[in-house]
Amino acid sequence: MPKVSVLNQTGSSVGEIELNEAIFGIEPNEAVLFEALVQQRASLRQGNHKVKTRAEVAGGGRKPWRQKGTGRARQGSIRSPQWRGGGTVFGPTPRSYSYKLPKKVRRLALLSALSTKVRDEEIIVVEGLTFDAPKTKEFVKVLSNLSVDKKALIVTADLDETVALSARNIPGVSVVTANGINVLDIVAHDKLVITKAAVEKVEEVLG
Repeated sequence: MPKVSVLNQTGSSVGEIELNEAIFGIEPNEAVLFEALVQQRASLRQGNHKVKTRAEVAGGGRKPWRQKGTGRARQGSIRSPQWRGGGTVFGPTPRSYSYKLPKKVRRLALLSALSTKVRDEEIIVVEGLTFDAPKTKEFVKVLSNLSVDKKALIVTADLDETVALSARNIPGVSVVTANGINVLDIVAHDKLVITKAAVEKVEEVLG
């Protein structure tokens, strides 16, 4: 089982924790990880693109000239697609890009993302995160103590308003709960800072 040091808020080691090998120590499946990332990013798309068809463009109710005898090509409306200002053929319309992956695939992708962080030594387990009041300055100090100088994902066992508010204004730092942890957030951040209680909760849910 992979072992990781447990740090306190000052950055000092207060012990070790054995991570569940079935969750944090598997061989990452990069193909499945990629599929999960594509699915999540597709689901984030708004899909509110829209163009007007010839039926929706204003004007063009009258035939521009008679059918025969002019020497010109026959036309039925000045709002046909070939006209300037005409409608668009087969253009984008509002739609949802979201789709679902099988449950086992989603689980494998999450395990692969977590295991990659452990393998690359980009996971930091902290004993806990407690603040008397929401204070960005204090949270920045904790991150400095933990040697976190890049984008970091903070994972807590449950929603902690004080922690969330303290980290809200720090660029590159996001806070999620153990239940809300996902592949895109893990991969998008350089460091994974997770509390000891959150580790236990993740292992309980995914075990």
